[in-house]
Amino acid sequence: MEPTRGTWEHHKIGSSSNPIKTNEGWLMLYHGVRELTFGAMYKLGVVLLDLEKPWIVKGKTPEPIIVPDYEFERVGDVGNVVFSCGWVVEPDGEIKIYYSGADLNICLATTTEEYLLSLCT
Repeated sequence: MEPTRGTWEHHKIGSSSNPIKTNEGWLMLYHGVRELTFGAMYKLGVVLLDLEKPWIVKGKTPEPIIVPDYEFERVGDVGNVVFSCGWVVEPDGEIKIYYSGADLNICLATTTEEYLLSLCT
């Protein structure tokens, strides 16, 4: 997988946490970086990989799912960074995404597998 030029992940991408096996394929968090006049901005996206051939990208989020919006994500040791620390699938299907805000704190976002799959176009 390569960064998509002209988008939120223009300059660099990297894998984040362990993939989650779904009926549609492997869901995996990844980070994208775009260099701006004030420095780099790290955001999180999701990619859907083929179940049998995980090197094949079936879809990914055209827009990031988590961006450094809040002050605790923008101001800290490294500003304008959200970076995945891991995720957990709860028995009820809720997905908890743990991420770093500005490399200073640990944050939590919640979603569902169904919603993330719907974003992977």
